[in-house]
Amino acid sequence: MDNLTLETEEKNLSKLWKKNPKKIWIFSSFWLFLISYVAFLAKLGDIGLMDKTEPMFVEAARQMVVTGDWVTPYWNGETRFDKPPLTYWLVGLSFKVFGINEFAARLPSTLAAIAVVILGFYTLRSFGLSTPKKAESSSQPSQQTLWLSAIIGSAIIALNPFWVGWGRTGVSDMFLASGIGMSLLSFFLGYAYSEKEQNHQKSILSVGQVWYIAFWVFMALGVLAKGPVAIVLPGLIVITFLLYVGRFTEVVKETPWLLGISSFLLISVPWFILVTLAHGQEYIDTFFGLHNVQRFTSVVSRHPGAWYYYFPVVLVGLLPWSMYLPLAIARLRFWQRQRWINSPRSTHLGLFCLFWVVVIFVFFSSSVTKLAGYVLPLIPATAIIVTLFWAEQVDNKTEEKQGIWTLLFLVSGLANIGILIGLAAASFMSPQLIGDDAMMPQFVQLLQQSNLAIKGGLIWSFAALGAIILLVFRNYRRWIWAANLVGFMAFFAWVGLPVAGIVDNQRQLPLRELSSIVKQERQPGERLVFFGFMRPTLVYYTQDVVDSITESDIDNGPALQYFSKPGNIPTVLIISEQKYLKKLKLEPSDYEIIKKEGLYQLIRIDKRKIVEKAK
Repeated sequence: MDNLTLETEEKNLSKLWKKNPKKIWIFSSFWLFLISYVAFLAKLGDIGLMDKTEPMFVEAARQMVVTGDWVTPYWNGETRFDKPPLTYWLVGLSFKVFGINEFAARLPSTLAAIAVVILGFYTLRSFGLSTPKKAESSSQPSQQTLWLSAIIGSAIIALNPFWVGWGRTGVSDMFLASGIGMSLLSFFLGYAYSEKEQNHQKSILSVGQVWYIAFWVFMALGVLAKGPVAIVLPGLIVITFLLYVGRFTEVVKETPWLLGISSFLLISVPWFILVTLAHGQEYIDTFFGLHNVQRFTSVVSRHPGAWYYYFPVVLVGLLPWSMYLPLAIARLRFWQRQRWINSPRSTHLGLFCLFWVVVIFVFFSSSVTKLAGYVLPLIPATAIIVTLFWAEQVDNKTEEKQGIWTLLFLVSGLANIGILIGLAAASFMSPQLIGDDAMMPQFVQLLQQSNLAIKGGLIWSFAALGAIILLVFRNYRRWIWAANLVGFMAFFAWVGLPVAGIVDNQRQLPLRELSSIVKQERQPGERLVFFGFMRPTLVYYTQDVVDSITESDIDNGPALQYFSKPGNIPTVLIISEQKYLKKLKLEPSDYEIIKKEGLYQLIRIDKRKIVEKAK
């Protein structure tokens, strides 16, 4: 197909877009539903809660529902001040509506993830311009370009490993990420709309001011999700961005500070006052001291990391789109400050997202404690930056037809193809690459029997083949993103979700089944003890307190002290691997085996027998 034919088709498509706006909105709604369903809603409640963090949040929410205490979070019989209450509140509300089950536990995170996808779509549809150049030219960006930008961008925001993974998990990470993401997108909408409204008569509140207020509201929700970081990061991003583009004073003057700050305080502060009044110094030391200051200044929970820790994390978290991120950032020409200063606000989305990415990346790289989930809030920004690059390619109005940019595009495309081929090879070879896992003894066998490895390899192979064909034919290079999109959706829906079910059946199902038996066998007052690394799912599924004895406790004496304590009931229930029972010098004749499931066994034993053996 030659260039003339392509241009004719694009003109016809543009006319179709202008004549049928309702159909485009219907299609967009269907598109948002499709990608949201595949990424977040499909089989959401089909697998059980996954150790270790998810059941801790979900059980604390269940405790709020059961006790009616919506101020103090409890887990396993103790207060849990790790995080503020938004996660517990939303999961608890979901429990009240849908019942206590896995679907209800994860639905709030899913809705938070989808909300960012929708707001990202709206932002790109309104201001999805790739560079200032287009706004400087006499021709305005076509509606077709904005719609394509929104459609591509919403897919990239939704369909990447990080957003999918945390969007299907009932923990606080997605609520923080969505709070920060929606606050920053709201700020940009307020920033862009306010310039449009400067020459128009204003009502009591303009559209731009409403979005500025939303900026404060979503920050408040982020604070209720995970603490002060939800105001620190957006604040740093907005301030540095405004200073760079020379709009700081303008925005300060047009921002409805009273309504914004009042909204923030009204939403975020009351719970902190109530919990501090109830628990005083204990809460302040645990939440602000340990889980905020110490996490930033020292290693907490054995999670260190080098300064470059987040480089591979972001590249993996945004796959398969991340191969174009360096080129997309370069295409912004962020170093041309005067160009950005002189351009309309409506063209600043890409630069704003770059500040969003850099500030979060540098902030958490500076933290001593490092976890992959910490940089989850920058994923929407990276997705938008890549989207603007692809929208520029699809619009076919790039400034350079040859030269360094073409070379860099080819390098990025080849890297993309290499990643797809690597994913195909890894999928085909996964039964051989996966090592032995005592907690999933039959996983490799079940994977081979399911043919999911072959199916996954074929999906990525076809995606790579499609990308190769598109890259070879120059006029179609701008559509390589479609190969990534189709490949990711197909792999996740037809391979990823079924594999997750196998993992759940091997790793988590035995603990759920033992938990069900514990509820039937447990005598009044009888303690349940878990030997080894604590599995919080036991607390949720037994709906009772579980005592934990680690391997070091067994080796160093605390285990003996625990069983030496007097109690009304001489026996205890123990869930353990056989190796830990051997460390206590126990023989099978010393205890009653109630049930074996997978790696674990549930036993009943007289505590005095353990003490005697130890002596």
